[in-house]
Amino acid sequence: MFSSVSNLLGGKSQEHHSVSDHSNEKEQSLTTILSSSDDRTALLLLIANCTESMRKTVCDNFDPRLTTKKPTTPFTTSILDLGGERTDAEKEKAAAEREQQERQRRIDELGKPETQALKKAALAYFDDWRDRVLERVGEAINSRPAIETQKEKAEAKVMDPPQHQITRDSTEDSSAEATSETALKNLYPPRETTLSRLPMEQRALIVHSLLLLVLGMESYPAESRVLLLQISSSLKLPLSALTGDETKVAQGLLDAAKQQMSADESTKKKAQENAESRKWKVGLGTVAGAALIGVTGGLAAPLLAAGVGSVMGGLGLGATAAAGYLGALAGSAPLVGALFGAYGGKMTGQAIDRYAKEVEDFAFIPVHQKASQHHGILHHKDTAGEKDTRRLRVAIGVSGWLTSPADIVTPWLILSPNGFEPFALRYELDAMMGLGNALFTYIKSKAWGYAKAELIKRTIFASLTAALWPLGLLKVAKVVDNPFSIAKTRSDKAGAVLAEALINKVQGERPVTLVGYSMGARTIYSCLNTLAERKAFGLVENVILLGAPTPSDSVAWRRMRSVVAGRVVNVHSSKDYLLAFLYRSASLQLGVAGLQPVDDVIGVENVDVSELVDGHTKYRFLTGTILKKIGFEDLDLDEVTKEEQVLKIEEKKEEEERRRNMQGEDGDEAQMNKEVEKKKQEGMMGWVNNGLSQIGFGSGQANTRTSEESVSGEHKIARAGA
Repeated sequence: MFSSVSNLLGGKSQEHHSVSDHSNEKEQSLTTILSSSDDRTALLLLIANCTESMRKTVCDNFDPRLTTKKPTTPFTTSILDLGGERTDAEKEKAAAEREQQERQRRIDELGKPETQALKKAALAYFDDWRDRVLERVGEAINSRPAIETQKEKAEAKVMDPPQHQITRDSTEDSSAEATSETALKNLYPPRETTLSRLPMEQRALIVHSLLLLVLGMESYPAESRVLLLQISSSLKLPLSALTGDETKVAQGLLDAAKQQMSADESTKKKAQENAESRKWKVGLGTVAGAALIGVTGGLAAPLLAAGVGSVMGGLGLGATAAAGYLGALAGSAPLVGALFGAYGGKMTGQAIDRYAKEVEDFAFIPVHQKASQHHGILHHKDTAGEKDTRRLRVAIGVSGWLTSPADIVTPWLILSPNGFEPFALRYELDAMMGLGNALFTYIKSKAWGYAKAELIKRTIFASLTAALWPLGLLKVAKVVDNPFSIAKTRSDKAGAVLAEALINKVQGERPVTLVGYSMGARTIYSCLNTLAERKAFGLVENVILLGAPTPSDSVAWRRMRSVVAGRVVNVHSSKDYLLAFLYRSASLQLGVAGLQPVDDVIGVENVDVSELVDGHTKYRFLTGTILKKIGFEDLDLDEVTKEEQVLKIEEKKEEEERRRNMQGEDGDEAQMNKEVEKKKQEGMMGWVNNGLSQIGFGSGQANTRTSEESVSGEHKIARAGA
């Protein structure tokens, strides 16, 4: 009876069964799995408890009484010590005064009207989502009257996010899967529930049923995914069970819809008519299958519902129950298309025009799918090896600089397609190429070689606070200052465009995970703050910022925390001298997130990688290693190993070039700028000659994207009648 679920947990493929396969046995559903009223009540109570914990996380973010308890950072210590030595009594008094001042600052900060409005909106969104989830589950198990009772009994259980310190010696101590499981338990501690004593097959079917029920709300917001993580933890199921289930459900939804498209001649005719009239003008780069689904107009709804029920029945539930849990989604092809982003590329013409003037080359590039190019537009090849790449979750990687356009995608090959549908974000190719080549030219220069030896004699924070930078560095500072300033401005604007794309559901009704290093982290920082301003919740599941050239002040990070349902991770290194130098003119009172922890914001994980990252450019190659150590889901460990090996080769090349430069004459600013421009042109020409079509350009079209192509990116969806 539960053999299909056993295969799911074991990672084996499961062929779809027809409805007739189940005719000889009683169909499985939540009411048969939870045969007693006690079990059904236990499920409602578990969901109520988990959602209450999630709600408390939202409230805690705006509670001035709560603060993170961490030792004084080197940054604050250096400021306090500027006044000379103090007695113990004076230090205690000063500490008490600081604590009182900090609490009053939090009260003032959180009492502002805009902050209270954000809190109110966040709670209103959350409460509406929670009520809809409980109502759907209650209907499924015939226990609607018990919903309010269980909500009243619900208890929150929240743990402070772990604060990590990663060293070189700690990078090989466990597998990625084991680390992810540990992270799941730390983030979402298992709750006591009698349901955890059920056989594993039944527990897996409970989670599977809940997944279909939340999808039946016609979207898969980030909160729904976090809820399923918490329930999986409490039911003592491995993380891989939920991930595998999500993958099979995604494929099942699309396969069932495509089967109906192939079976019904009238549907085919309608699709052709719509395509010819361009009512649904969808390019081949759109979601595989969803492009076909979108043009059906719902003509095959009854057949689609039967097909979906049959496919989902193959995962252990009865066909009738599976289709019923999916609700309208099971009978509406356009809804399935919208879930996977078939129509999300249609940003309004006004939004396109506004942003296209400020941000060039904006697009989402598939990380793993092969692509062909035609007139500079990306198209997917519908090959057998690529037809099952759609997922219920999206990951977007944002590179921090480029030395070649290939760097847009290559760093994100570490994102496994097993659980994610991974994309790389491309924007402002020229500015990001300028920054990357400027950074590497600068750190290989004679000036940086001398300066680094001097800088390591004192803390990075002492250099910041006292502005103790070697004169040799300052003489050629414009080589990196100008590209850094340009890239920072462009990244802020690209972040606003990214937020607009997410709000307009370019990636569909699916939770998005954002990962970025250096200036890519700045882009995500801008995106999240824009989402908070727009009060756009439910879009982002997790965020990981590495070496972020952004303020670490609590005001901005509270806003960011409010629009992320899952993890918010700040990865920092106190040995990142290049970032400190680039950020030296910024307001030190706001701190630098890439150099120090983000204090005072409940729900932000701070990861100290000082013993692993002693240079800003290393994030490009160590992102996978760091993600593995913090328990990030769905990594390709082979690619992580390759990146580590590439880092060793690059470090050797860098050292050899710096040694040659140290033996030569001091390079002036003009010479270094010429070197930067030369490397940028070499990188661009090498890319064009090699024909790297996977990043979405045709030859000679690096900066000639139309506004609609740039904004819609991978999807290439034009406005009707265009």
